[in-house]
Parts: sequence; C-alpha cells; structure tokens
Amino acid sequence: MPLIDSSYSPPFGFSNGFVQTIFPTLFRRLRDDFLVRERIPTPDQDFLDLDWSRMGSETLVIVSHGLTGSSRGHYVLGTVLEANRHGWDALAWNYRGCSGEVNTQLRLYHSGATDDLDVVVQHALAQGYTRIHLVGFSMGGNLSLLYAGRSANSLPSEIESVSAFSVPCDLEACAYELAKPSNRIFMSRFLKELGENLKAKASQYPTHVDLNGFAKIRTFAEYDERYTAPIHGFRSAVDYWNKSSCLSYLADIRIPALMVNAQNDPFLPEQCYPRAIARSHANFYFEEPTSGGHVGFIQRNPDRVYWMEGRAMAFIREQGGHLPPPVRLAEESV
Repeated sequence: MPLIDSSYSPPFGFSNGFVQTIFPTLFRRLRDDFLVRERIPTPDQDFLDLDWSRMGSETLVIVSHGLTGSSRGHYVLGTVLEANRHGWDALAWNYRGCSGEVNTQLRLYHSGATDDLDVVVQHALAQGYTRIHLVGFSMGGNLSLLYAGRSANSLPSEIESVSAFSVPCDLEACAYELAKPSNRIFMSRFLKELGENLKAKASQYPTHVDLNGFAKIRTFAEYDERYTAPIHGFRSAVDYWNKSSCLSYLADIRIPALMVNAQNDPFLPEQCYPRAIARSHANFYFEEPTSGGHVGFIQRNPDRVYWMEGRAMAFIREQGGHLPPPVRLAEESV
C-alpha cells in the first residue's frame, strides 16, 4: 500500500544523476562548530564518537552517515540543522574509525553493524529521551532499516520511525553495479578512502591486516572478500552481503519506515527498488523520485535545506502531528 508519489523536482540543470551525486560533495559547505562531541565506550572495549546538537527536547533524531563518511558530512549536518529547526535534539554518530581517530579493536565498520547503532540508541535512552527517530543515508540508511527489521521483536518502544535515503538495500547487487565502468570514478574514491583506514589498522594489527596487493583491488567483491568478511567473522563477501542487506528484513519492520531511492541513482540497481514489499506492507513506505542521484536531492531555498533533509523531518512530523512547527535558525552556510 505505501507507495508514495514523490514531490521532488530538481532545480534547472540538476536533473542528471551523476551531477546530483557529485555537486553537493564538492560545493556544499555547512558549519559544524555547533556540534558537541562525546565519546562513549562499546561492550568490546572500543569507543564511538558522537556529535550532539541539543535544543532541550525529549525528541531525538539519530543520524547515520554513509560509507567513508562521518558526522561532518554535508547531508548529516543539514539533517541535524533541520532537526534543530523543528525544535528537536539531534545526534550524529561516527562509525568506528570515521571520527578522525583510529578505533582500538581490529574490527572496523560495515553495513551490518547494528550492534554499534544499538549502543548509540541505548546511550540516548539513558539520557531520558522519550521519542527517537532514525535517519540514515546510503550505508546508514541500510543500517537503520536493518536495525529496525532485525531487532523488530526487541526494538525499544521509544523508536518511532526510520527515514532512509539512497539505500543500497541489496549489497550484492550494488557491489556489481558499482563495478561497472560508468561508476569507476566512485569506486576508485571509495577504495582510496577505505585504504586509508586499512593502513591505520595494519599499523595496529600487522599480523591480521595484510596490505600486499591492495593496490590491485578494483571492486567491492574483491575488497569485501579479502578484508570485510574475514575481519568481521563472515564466511565470504557473499555471506557478508546476504546477512547485512536490509532488503531481507524490510517485511519484519513494525514501525513506520520510509525509503527514498531516486530512479537515476548511479549506485542502485533494480533490486534496490522494493515496490512489491511496500505495496503489501502497512508500515514500509517507498518513495521513488525520478531524479535525485545518490544522496543528492539538491534544492535551492533561503534556508539552504536539501529536499531529503526536509523530507525526513516531514515523515517524522507525520508520525507525531502534535510536534511544533519549524523555526528559523541562524545562518547555517559558509
């Protein structure tokens, strides 16, 4: 039932998916000096770095970033600012090794690490929040939806919704999509940034992380088979993809959940458009704009809010109509 007709229309000159994907990364700049960092321990004696922006609300928006991203990404900052504009607290968390400091354990981060997201959620609940909404982008969208589905029977009742954008919900299909020549520039960038994390990890655990031959890796199939799977206890890349893709868990979600994937997203194959699940699911909403690229959805307005950030807040408001209207904050851009 919940297939949504999208309201998104790109500005003139921004209808191309590759342009939508690349432009914000290169040119969108938002201030981050308002964030307050907190480091929390994990059960395995590691740590996670969280960035807070508090408004004194009992409602919290938890934002999860994409692959090789961080809490300072433009789309994360935009979401935090938009949540604050609505009067809600926001928490943007960094996956292990993504905060600018190498984590202590051998494990890094991956698309199925819902245990770390649960650590963040439990920490937030200990602060007294009564309403929590999850918002994720790309890998963070997969992670948030996977958490809601995989933990459906034990999900804290305070979590009221999930909003996810540009979601690689079938990791195997996406790995092969990104291996295509048309995506070579994106694949090269991902591998370069993942390689930097691996170098730091190899200096900590030289007997566990072997960088010989890394320069020859060209695809996620090769990378995940050699590093992600063995480091994190999966039998193979395919085993990792199958167990960490949220697509298999969407039917189990019991809270309102929104997935927004643009038709011209260069990273997403047809398997990442779960229309059939949405048609038969009471709580899973799927929205498919014709344009938007990957974590693009560029929009021009006085508040410098991108469409996806406003859409996430609108979905949250739909789950609790009594929430206050947004307010204008100080200038966000630099």
